[in-house]
Amino acid sequence: MDLFCFGLGYSARFTMDALEPESVWGTTRSAEGLHAMAALGAMPLLFDGNAGAPHNGAVSDALAEATHVLVSIAPDETGDPVLNVFGDTLSEAGPNSICYLSTVGVYGDHDGGWVDETSECRPVSKRSKQRVEAENAWLSFAETTGIPVSIVRLSGIYGPGRGPFEKIRRGTSRRIIKDGQVFNRIHGEDIGQIAAAALRQNASGVFNGTDDEPAAPQDVITYAAELLGVEPPEEVRFEAANMSPMARTFYGENKRVKNDKIKNELGITLAYPTYREGLKAILAAEND
Repeated sequence: MDLFCFGLGYSARFTMDALEPESVWGTTRSAEGLHAMAALGAMPLLFDGNAGAPHNGAVSDALAEATHVLVSIAPDETGDPVLNVFGDTLSEAGPNSICYLSTVGVYGDHDGGWVDETSECRPVSKRSKQRVEAENAWLSFAETTGIPVSIVRLSGIYGPGRGPFEKIRRGTSRRIIKDGQVFNRIHGEDIGQIAAAALRQNASGVFNGTDDEPAAPQDVITYAAELLGVEPPEEVRFEAANMSPMARTFYGENKRVKNDKIKNELGITLAYPTYREGLKAILAAEND
């Protein structure tokens, strides 16, 4: 397996580790990121979404050799940058499979109800609407070219370096209370195994990348504080909380995301089925 990663970030690194490919290429937007990417064992390439960039030729050459492609780049108002610039190149290269990492934000608000891959998408934010358009473009690409494309809709990502512990230690964490609100989560290692399975199996269609237990955000913070052996941070009502506009939009979407399909069709057994196992593992690793 020769893996090409458009955007070798947090989720893609876990996928790379899970796949253990013979060779890896990864893109970054700036020259500053090239050394860090090389340190991960990937062949670093520049890609900034510009169709006329001189470094695009090196990306095209690598795509001609790649057997599997992971796309972990967000769309913008012009659409999906990978399809915009390299759609024809990918069509000609014909990789065994492509995995596109999306977000459960495409479901929008379902008043706390359960959703699965067949549920209606009701995106609220601009970024989620752009994701729906990008997903549709990738599915159309798959239908036109015959190349298998899996869409993995990720819940809130956490894992090593992305947990609640540091904010609790600094005293900047808060338990924001909004009645009935839950969020869905997925540990980085489980993202890696889901995306890896989709690529290995040449999977097609949409899959939810989420754990077993949607949970209220304040419950997660309380549990993290218990693990640290400290008092949980203060409770603040959502209506009175001082939050950024982006953070506030997350509370405008309330849903419980099902994950039966990754288990039944991809054979996934989650390493961290709830936030409890995940947080324990993060803290244990920090203390090693």
